[in-house]
Amino acid sequence: MTIARSRRWMCMRFGLRWPPRCPAKCDENSGCFAVRQESNPRYVRCRNAFGTAAVFTFPKISPLAYAFSMRYVLGLDGGGTKTECVLMDESCHVVTSSRGGPSNPMRVGFGGALAAVCEAARIAISAAKISNDAVVSLCAGLAGTAYPESGRKMRRLLEEEFPGKLVRVCTDMDLTLEAIGSGPAIVLIAGTGSAAVGRDAQGHTARVGGHGYLLGDEGSAYHVGQRAVLEALRHFERTGADSSMGKKILSEIGAPTWADLQSRVYAAPDEVFPRLFPTVLQVAEAGETTARSLLDDCAAALAELVSDLAGRLQLQSQNFLLASTGGMLGRSAGFDECLDVHLRKAAPRAQFSALQLSPAEAAAHLALQLLPPA
Repeated sequence: MTIARSRRWMCMRFGLRWPPRCPAKCDENSGCFAVRQESNPRYVRCRNAFGTAAVFTFPKISPLAYAFSMRYVLGLDGGGTKTECVLMDESCHVVTSSRGGPSNPMRVGFGGALAAVCEAARIAISAAKISNDAVVSLCAGLAGTAYPESGRKMRRLLEEEFPGKLVRVCTDMDLTLEAIGSGPAIVLIAGTGSAAVGRDAQGHTARVGGHGYLLGDEGSAYHVGQRAVLEALRHFERTGADSSMGKKILSEIGAPTWADLQSRVYAAPDEVFPRLFPTVLQVAEAGETTARSLLDDCAAALAELVSDLAGRLQLQSQNFLLASTGGMLGRSAGFDECLDVHLRKAAPRAQFSALQLSPAEAAAHLALQLLPPA
């Protein structure tokens, strides 16, 4: 129905004339209305068939004002090698991503971890070309913060560095469970360190490993690099000559002799051992038997973490999702296949799955949960 027809219907319904004989000057000159129509445009005056004046009031229409401002969050996934950062808006759209240095406070110290997180956040905000004030909350899932005291200290440092913003600190393992979705599941983390984290059908969670290189990290990149150096050094001591793996190790680190390498190891082991994992992969693919044996042992140790956790959560007799993540994966098809074989033996009822989100995106989703209602 057009506007004209709707007005005609209203006049007919209430016994009014159509078209209404009420121009502005008629009302003004008739003396019936003291107020000029021009000064009150919301009113339309006309007379019905009985000569009685009627006034229709139309709603005042004002232009809509949109005072909407998009809010943003930061999600960070930090470990012993790097820190991944995602900037996400409140509609769950990833605006930009960035990368920083290692942020495990147990390996690089709290100052180093804070610096890496801040640098990754700064790069992401700068790339998105938004102001710092537009970021409302952040979630940092960092390795090395599982112990309550470490987590509280890291959160306090971040709150001081990001004043006025809502801050959550959890472990990188918490992020992987968030990223795999709901239901019973286990996620294997194979990176600088190693761990497995899982959840049963009732939502109870547990973890195995993740205690750092002094107390474990079996099967991790750190552990593989450490064993590779030990094997190559012993070969040199037995024979007086370097093996093919020994030569590659010295070349990768830039150490002329084993004495030089030893000095670097004791000065900064985290800068030596994890860095050698790709070297071991390369040597193994070239057919070096010692390197191949190291990687097979590594895969078996990682699968044992999954087996132990499945037993603790009583998942051996039921189907559950199993996902793997970390910097050790996706570098070598041979190693990935070797790990899959050991995992299928350790968890025959597991359904292999990929993470639905990256850990950094999972952190951003947790940060969104901190947002107050708009």
